[in-house]
Amino acid sequence: MLKKWTGKRGFRAHETHRMDELNGLPLASFRRRALAITIDFILVAIIKSPFALIQWIRHRHGTHWGDQPNLDTFAGLIHAGLEKFEDLVESAFYFAIAMKLGNGQTVGKWIMKIRVISLTQDRMGWWQSIERALGYGASLLEGGFGFFQYYINRNRQTVHDRIAETIVVYEGKKGLIDPPLPSDAAEVGPEVQA
Repeated sequence: MLKKWTGKRGFRAHETHRMDELNGLPLASFRRRALAITIDFILVAIIKSPFALIQWIRHRHGTHWGDQPNLDTFAGLIHAGLEKFEDLVESAFYFAIAMKLGNGQTVGKWIMKIRVISLTQDRMGWWQSIERALGYGASLLEGGFGFFQYYINRNRQTVHDRIAETIVVYEGKKGLIDPPLPSDAAEVGPEVQA
């Protein structure tokens, strides 16, 4: 059996105090979370649209910058993959910066009155914001099943929540919980349904 070390170099369960602070916070509904991310992706598309327009104009006027890659060649496949990777990085860049500067709120989350809360510290850090932004890709794998893990996790955490050690809470009027969807009513205890 291992002896416990009581000095400064021993393991300390620092999450326990933070978990006690967060205990009982109202978790955001799937509907609010889905609407928030939809708003954010629309915003990303609006931000990126002038650049797409410039690329289209250059292509129309004979500038070969931005030509569609030939997917029949290996180089064309690499080029297409790099374009998709660039889109991923641009979207992750928006989500990471918005999450950090908004302390857990992007524009969509602010509109939907929800906030991402760190399970390990008081404020969202840069690394945690980046992890969560990149974690959206992990949630999209397997047909988006990572998002629907919301329904099987007791703290309503999706894959990207668990990667970044976060939860999403409802910040509506004080003392009110986020009303569940009719399909969620069976999952919610009778004390919340009343």
